[in-house]
Amino acid sequence: MSLVHSAALALAEEVPVALVFNGITHTVMMASPLHLEDFALGFSFTEGLIDKPSQLFGVEVVHQPNGIELHLDVAAQVEVQLKERRRSMAGRTGCGLCGADSLNQVKLRLPQVTPVAVDVNAMFRAHAHMRALQPLKQQTGATHAAAWSNLDGHITLLREDVGRHNALDKLIGALLKTDTAMQQGFICITSRASFEMVQKTVMTGAGILTAASAPTRLAVDLADQHNLALAGLIRGDSFQSYSYPSRFTNIHTFASQV
Repeated sequence: MSLVHSAALALAEEVPVALVFNGITHTVMMASPLHLEDFALGFSFTEGLIDKPSQLFGVEVVHQPNGIELHLDVAAQVEVQLKERRRSMAGRTGCGLCGADSLNQVKLRLPQVTPVAVDVNAMFRAHAHMRALQPLKQQTGATHAAAWSNLDGHITLLREDVGRHNALDKLIGALLKTDTAMQQGFICITSRASFEMVQKTVMTGAGILTAASAPTRLAVDLADQHNLALAGLIRGDSFQSYSYPSRFTNIHTFASQV
């Protein structure tokens, strides 16, 4: 016999967040209303709307009765590009390509990342510690997280959101703010490694993406093409390596590969 507890977990906040560039509304995303300045910078960069953090001069968070507006002050050349690819669709939680108005906008120009190797024990250590650093997850059970770990497996930065893409954008924004050396660590995510999660990671120049769940075929192909070491299905002390397996070092019999 199962019991239903009336004292349920707290519910996660999910609000419409509009990104407004120099007065031009670009898109609306459903997001957790935390670390929104990081989100603005990370989203702008990983969507290819800005080429470097210095093109974003400032962010004003404006609370409206029906949501939140992020007013981004960007360089003039960014505004010109935005007018050419203005998008009007609202982004849904869990959708990373909502708002792209043509197939040409799906795949962005991406760099070849610098190879990075990591001891698998450091990878396991980082993922094991993530839950303790996710207060929203503990309170609601409804959020994802993206974290930055150094090569020893110690998480130095983590962001949460109801949307996995938003969590990664928030993390990337925070990493850009601190001018983090992307060859000195790796990205951990609590979700699957979909195409857009890989694309966002490659945009940063990070060499390793590690995910709690499996990737898609397109995500693996993209990782292969851009020199990104990709691991998934991390469960305790086991995982699957999907690209560049030699960069996951000290693999024992408990760690499977494909």
